[in-house]
Amino acid sequence: MKKLISSIMLALIALVAQAQILTPVKWKIKLDDKGGAPEKEIVFTATADKGWHLYDMNLPEGGPVSTSFKFETLNGAELVGQPVPSVKPTTVYDEQFAMNLRWYPGTVSFIQKLKVTDPAKFKAEGEVEFMACNDETCLPPDQIPFAFDKKSIHVDPAMAASASSSTEADTKEITAEQPNGQAGAEGSEEAESPVLAAKETSATTSPKAPGSLTDSPDLWSPVIDSLKSFGDATVSAADTSWLFIFFAGFLGGLIALLTPCVWPMIPMTVSFFLKRTKDRKKAIRDAVTYGLSIIVIYLVMGLLITGIFGASALNDLSTNAIFNIIFFLLLVVFAVSFLGAFELVLPASWTSKLDSKADSTTGILSIFFMSFTLVLVSFSCTGPIIGTLLVQAASMGTAVGPAIGMFGFALALSIPFSVFAIFPNMLQSMPKSGGWLNSVKVVLGFLELALALKFLSVADLAYGWRLLDREVFVVLWIVIFILLGAYLLGKIKFSHDSEVKYVSVPRLFMAIISFAFAVYMVPGLWGAPLKAISAFAPPLYTQDFNLYKNEVHAAFDDYESGMAYAKKVNKPVMIDFSGFGCVNCRKMEASVWTDPKVKQHLENDYVLITLMVDDKTKLPRPIEIQENGKTRKLKTIGDKWSYLQRSKFGSNAQPFYILLNDEGQPLGPSYAFDEDVSKYIQFLQNGLKEFKKEK
Repeated sequence: MKKLISSIMLALIALVAQAQILTPVKWKIKLDDKGGAPEKEIVFTATADKGWHLYDMNLPEGGPVSTSFKFETLNGAELVGQPVPSVKPTTVYDEQFAMNLRWYPGTVSFIQKLKVTDPAKFKAEGEVEFMACNDETCLPPDQIPFAFDKKSIHVDPAMAASASSSTEADTKEITAEQPNGQAGAEGSEEAESPVLAAKETSATTSPKAPGSLTDSPDLWSPVIDSLKSFGDATVSAADTSWLFIFFAGFLGGLIALLTPCVWPMIPMTVSFFLKRTKDRKKAIRDAVTYGLSIIVIYLVMGLLITGIFGASALNDLSTNAIFNIIFFLLLVVFAVSFLGAFELVLPASWTSKLDSKADSTTGILSIFFMSFTLVLVSFSCTGPIIGTLLVQAASMGTAVGPAIGMFGFALALSIPFSVFAIFPNMLQSMPKSGGWLNSVKVVLGFLELALALKFLSVADLAYGWRLLDREVFVVLWIVIFILLGAYLLGKIKFSHDSEVKYVSVPRLFMAIISFAFAVYMVPGLWGAPLKAISAFAPPLYTQDFNLYKNEVHAAFDDYESGMAYAKKVNKPVMIDFSGFGCVNCRKMEASVWTDPKVKQHLENDYVLITLMVDDKTKLPRPIEIQENGKTRKLKTIGDKWSYLQRSKFGSNAQPFYILLNDEGQPLGPSYAFDEDVSKYIQFLQNGLKEFKKEK
C-alpha cells in the first residue's frame, strides 16, 4: 500500500512539474509498400487519450476544425481517392455549434491510397491537421508533418523501366490537399483588427514582411521562467485541488453525522465500548481504534476505486453523458427515499454476518468488523453523499482524489466516536434522536433533487436535447428551494415527519435562506448571470430569452497591434487565449467578466487582447518556425496564436489569461479556468500594482 501511494505521489509531482503542454492525441504515420506493387497506402493512425476525441474529416462549415491530410509535395505519384477511416465515427449534436459533429475516441486509422508513377522521383511531403477536444475544452488545431521518398518504397523493375518514359509534367512538384480540395489556398487576406482604436494604432505599427513571424522579436521571447518565479497557478493547481477535495469530503462527513442512520449510533457505540471493560483507558483506546478503523476502511475504498478504474477513467466517467444520466437517476431515487417514500437498506444478511464476526473475534479484528458494520448500516444515508463526493473528486483529475476525499469524509465521521469515548460526560448534553433527524433527511432530499439536475444538464448539453435550457433549470431550482422553505416552516409534511408545534429559530433562519436564494434566482429567468450558481446551471448561451447585454468584448484580436496601442497609451495588457469551441471560455465570459468590477478593470485599466487559437483565417503566407528541433509551418491566424501561447508562456489549454507590461513581460502568474470572481479581481488588481511599481 505504501509503495502504491508513493508511486502515485511521485507521478503526480512529475506531472505538476512539467510545462502545461497537453498532447492527448498521438500519431503514427507509415507507408505500406504492398509488396512492391505500384499501389501504395499511407496509413495515418491516431490514438486519443481517455476522455479525448479527434474530429472527423469534412465537418460542416462553421464547426470545429476537421481532420485533413495535405500533400504539399507529390512527385512521381498520384493520389487515389480520399482517406478512408478504419472505424465509424461517433455522431453527437453539439449545442454550442448547433450542428451534428462526428469524432473518433480511442484509436482510428485513415488510409490514403496512392499510385507510384515514377519510382525514381517519388517524393510525398505534407502534414496532418487536426483538433483534439474533451467534454470540457478544446485544444488549438495542431499539425503533424510527414515525408516519404524513393528510399521508402520498393517497386517492380519492369514498372521502374516503364516509368522512365513519363512526361515532364510528371516531374513537377504539385500541391494537393485531401480531403477538402482547394490546393494551395493561401490567398486569403490578413484578418483586420477591430474597428476600436484601429486608427490610433496604424501609425505605431509597421507592416510585417509576408512569411515573417514578427518585426518585434522581443514581444515573442519566452517568459516561462518568469512565470515560474511568480509561482504560477498552473503549477500549484494540483495542491489546491487536493485541499478542495479534502474539505469537501470533511463537510460531507459532518453532514452524514446529522442523518438518522449515523447520529443515533454515536451514543450506542461509545456506551458499548465503555461498558466492554472496567478499564476506562482500554475502553477509550478501543474507541479511538474504532474511529481509526473507519478512516482506514473509507481510505482503502478510495484507493481501490482509483486503482480499479484509474484517474483518467474516473475523469472520463465524470464528463460522460450516459454516466451522468445514470447518476441523475440514482440521486433522484435517493432523494425520493430521503423524502420518505421508501427506505433504502442493504441486505440484513450482510450486517448480520459482520455482527457475528465482531462477536466471535477479539482485539483489533473485532473492532474492525464493528467499523465495517457501521459503514454498511449507514449506507442508505451516506451513499449519495459519498457518490457525489467521488464524482467531484474524479472531475478534479487528481489520481489520489477519491482517497483524499474519502479520508476527509471518514475523519469527520470518526471524530465524534473518539471524542465522546474520551469525554463520556459530553454524551449527556448531546441532542437525543427524534423528529429533527428526519427533518435533516428531508432537507437532504430536496438538496439531492437540486444537485441531480446538474448531472442531467451535462447529458442534455452533450446530446443537444434542449430539455434543460438555462431558464428551465433555474425555474426548477426556484421551485425546489421555495418548497424547501415551506417545509422548514411546517407548511409541507411527509409521512415520517413529527408534528411541528412551533417553528424553532434555526428552522426559521434556514427557511429565510432558502426563500432568499429562490428570489435571488428569479432575475436569471431574464438572463442575469447568477454567478453563485454558474458552476451548476447550463451556460448562458442556452437561455432563449436574454435581456442581459453587459458582456465584455476585446478591443484587439491581434497581439502586436494591441501591444503597440498599450505602449502608446501607457497601459498594461491582458491577453485572453480563447477559442471558438472553448466552453469554459464562454463560462468565464458569462459568469466572471460580467461582474461590474471585472468589467471596469478590463475596459478602463487594461488593453484587452483576445486571441482565438482555432481561427482558421489563412495567413498571407505560411510562416516557418523551429519548435522542439523540428521545422513547422504556421498557416492560419489560429496557428500563430497557438504557437505564441506555447512558445512564450509554455501552455496550450484555454482559457488562459496573462497580464503583461508593454514590453511583453509578465506582471504576475497566469490565470486559468476558475469562476471565483474575487480571485479574478485580485488577479487584475495585482497586475495593476506591479505595472505601476515598474513605472
